[in-house]
Amino acid sequence: MFAEASLSVWGWGGLGVVLFLITFGPFAIFYLAFYICCVVGGGFAVTLLFGKTNSERHLEKCEHSYLPATQTGILKTLDEMRLAPKPIKIDRRLTGSNYIDEPLQQVIQFALRDYIQYWYYTLSEDESFLLEIRQTVQNALVQFSTRSKDVDWQPYFTTRLVDDFATHLRVFRKAQDRLERRDDNKQRELSEEMVESFFEAEVEMERNICRDVVCTSLKDEEGFLRDLCEVLLYLLLPPGDFHNKNMRYFLREILARGVLLPLVNQLSDPDYINQFVIWMIRDSSCNYEAFMNILKLTDRVSELEAVKDKALEELQYLRSLDTAGDDINVIKNQINSLLFVKKVCETRIQRLKSGKEVDALKLAANFGKLCIIPLEHILVHNIALQFFMDYMQAAGAQAELFFWLTVEGYRVTAQQQLEVMEGWQKDGKKGGSTKGLLKAAALGVYEQYLSDKASPRVQVDEMSVVKLREKLQKDGDPTPEIFDDIQRKVYDMMLRDERYYPSFRQSPLYIRMLAELDMLKEPSYRGSDDGDGESFNGSPTGSINLSLDDLSNSCNDDNIQLHAFISDTGVCNDHGKTYALYAITVCRRNHDGSEDSWKTYRRYSDFHDFHMRITEQFENLTSILKLPGKKTFNNMDRDFLEKRKKDLNAYLQLLLNPEMVKACPTLVPYVYDFLENKQYSKGKGDFARKMDTFVNPLRSSMRNVSNAVKRLPDSLAEGMNTAADNMGRMSEKLGQDIKQSMFKVPPLLPKSDIDPEHCRVSAQLDDNVDDNIPLRVMLLLMDEVFDLKERNQWLRRNIKNLLQQLIRATYGDTINRKIVDHVDFMTAPEQVADYVKKFRDSYWPNGILAESPPRRDKNIRMRTRVAAKTNLLGIMPDELKHIIGADTTRKGILRVFDMFQHGPMNRRLVYVLLEGFLETMFPQYKFPELFVKLHSRSPRTARYTQKLKSTSLKR
Repeated sequence: MFAEASLSVWGWGGLGVVLFLITFGPFAIFYLAFYICCVVGGGFAVTLLFGKTNSERHLEKCEHSYLPATQTGILKTLDEMRLAPKPIKIDRRLTGSNYIDEPLQQVIQFALRDYIQYWYYTLSEDESFLLEIRQTVQNALVQFSTRSKDVDWQPYFTTRLVDDFATHLRVFRKAQDRLERRDDNKQRELSEEMVESFFEAEVEMERNICRDVVCTSLKDEEGFLRDLCEVLLYLLLPPGDFHNKNMRYFLREILARGVLLPLVNQLSDPDYINQFVIWMIRDSSCNYEAFMNILKLTDRVSELEAVKDKALEELQYLRSLDTAGDDINVIKNQINSLLFVKKVCETRIQRLKSGKEVDALKLAANFGKLCIIPLEHILVHNIALQFFMDYMQAAGAQAELFFWLTVEGYRVTAQQQLEVMEGWQKDGKKGGSTKGLLKAAALGVYEQYLSDKASPRVQVDEMSVVKLREKLQKDGDPTPEIFDDIQRKVYDMMLRDERYYPSFRQSPLYIRMLAELDMLKEPSYRGSDDGDGESFNGSPTGSINLSLDDLSNSCNDDNIQLHAFISDTGVCNDHGKTYALYAITVCRRNHDGSEDSWKTYRRYSDFHDFHMRITEQFENLTSILKLPGKKTFNNMDRDFLEKRKKDLNAYLQLLLNPEMVKACPTLVPYVYDFLENKQYSKGKGDFARKMDTFVNPLRSSMRNVSNAVKRLPDSLAEGMNTAADNMGRMSEKLGQDIKQSMFKVPPLLPKSDIDPEHCRVSAQLDDNVDDNIPLRVMLLLMDEVFDLKERNQWLRRNIKNLLQQLIRATYGDTINRKIVDHVDFMTAPEQVADYVKKFRDSYWPNGILAESPPRRDKNIRMRTRVAAKTNLLGIMPDELKHIIGADTTRKGILRVFDMFQHGPMNRRLVYVLLEGFLETMFPQYKFPELFVKLHSRSPRTARYTQKLKSTSLKR
């Protein structure tokens, strides 16, 4: 029974399974299991939700039972927070000028977008914070604008800014001098040594401030900027925003690390400064002479190698060109120029690497071919006179030279004052005191240089001194020529005595003088020059190998007509030198109606020599005849040669114009000589022409030393004419000025109480230059750039007077007003708006944040250095070289350039200018004391203070 029952159960069960599978399919078992799991899970979820609901109801009942009721203020606050935030209204006015506000608003928008919004939106979508930040920034800008309007910026830009730069240059010059005094030449080349020496010099200058820590340590620099930004935020932000620590720290970090630090990094980058210099003087043409001087003077092998590599690259490109016809001459000229540059670079590199660098002055002295400059020209040339004066002082004969100069000044002063006195007498005015003052001045000259009490005494024959004393003791008034006899004897003594001028020509000072006049030959690059020393005699015609008598008859015949024009231009190559040759067709119509014609060939240098001759002989032609200028690069270009041909033709036609011939009949022989069919004989050699280039511009402004004295009586005469009612007091002033002009050149000058090397440049504003502070500060800057303090005091004062005349000749007598007007123009709303636009376009070109440029290749940076130095040296006017010397000008310009090639020192200058700006912006706050505290971390300041204390204790 049991077996049958079990069989029936399995049978029926198996039948049910088979029928289930046939009906629902083979996967029905899985569906059944899934349905069962869903039923179980759903029951569990319902149970959990039911329990959670009952638990919350129970907890709520317990809270209301045991805790006090919620305050109504909290509920009200919660209700306000749930409401939609009210929009913040922002006033878009910032400075009160629409020109400035519009670009400034764009800058604020771009800065918030690129420095804040890109990370803020990852944290929150609430716009109120961004609007609050914008409102805070605008409030700070409004405060800044308001304060800037109340500040007089003219003293800052005309005095403080220039003084900070000049003082920075003085510190750099002192650091250079320290390194030059060291024996280890290798240390001199290290930038670290220069930086160390620079900050040592700074602490000696500033005494209580040294910025070395801020300029050399990134961590300390960031700390300094954070402290400075926090002070600025205190001054510019509303109190509520400043006391909000989160807001203050947030803005401080953005200003310090996002704005100021990148700006300082860029402004102190030497490569950026070099590019900026090139961009600033981009309109000036490249000067070939300056470029070659830079290559010959540089002491960095990397610069020379970079230039040489570029020259080789250009040579490969030019040699790969397939040209024919006229273009091949242009290509050959360019190749020759590049080969010459390559040779100069290789020669200089070899010298620097071998350590056989020779001083140019010693090289010229040993070479033995020197230009001879007569004494008469030395005495009327500021630069040459300086070296001769130094030599005479070393030889103990300064009394003779100073006597000659003083007598020259006395003569002109006396002539001028006597002319003024005659004018007074014609007008019925009294001027009797003038003669008495002149006599007193003459007696002063005698007592200082010729009397028995004079020390030192001018060595002349006693008979001449006795005659002069007798003339002065007579009752008659002294004449302007009273000292002429003794002055002539003193001149002859200086000229012929072997101790003076002849020995001066053999001294190193003479070599240095030629270097300042740019009159030294260059044997290392020019090869063997011809002839012995060349003499410049100042003759207006030079050595003309022409018998003017042979041409006098035909030249003076009015019936003879001469016509000339340049018919052709060609390029010649002679022993590797390429030059242009102009074919001049000349036609001469004789009085009998016959005509003669011929062709003659002249170079541009021939035209230049001819122009120098006639302008020296006929000074009135200087303003009429204008010779086409030179061109340094591509001067064999076809278009340029055609233009020069046209200009030279116009020059010839003006020379041969009948009106010109009629006005200057004596000019005709010179023109005939120039147009004759023969080789042109230049009146001056290469060195003489160079000497003319330097001397002639000075002759018009300073034909002798006395011209500087002439201006004094003229100004005094004007003062006397306008103040005739106060004649006695003005006459007394005249006497004082005459005595000052006579005795302002003592053999020995007392030292100043203040050492100028240990004070700021503006501390010397009491120097007697001019009453206009801006002009005086500019002259002090030039004094610092070109190191004029090394000159003797008389010449230094004379050079400053000439610099002042040069500036006034350029800008007129209202130089101070022009400087002030220029500052007003720079700070005008339109100009400030232009600055903001340039800043916006530089940092956000087309509204997109500019990417940081990659660091440029070393060779490119080195060539940029060479280009910047070349441009700086090329823009120096020739008048400046004539006044202070070519070598001094080069050294001054290169000193300024070298100053900007050290990053830490550039950072120091940036921070000095920033400190001066803030002190001017907030004069009522104690920013100077604040900067002393901020820079007190420097160990150099502590060491220097301790050194001063120990020195004072020893005393």
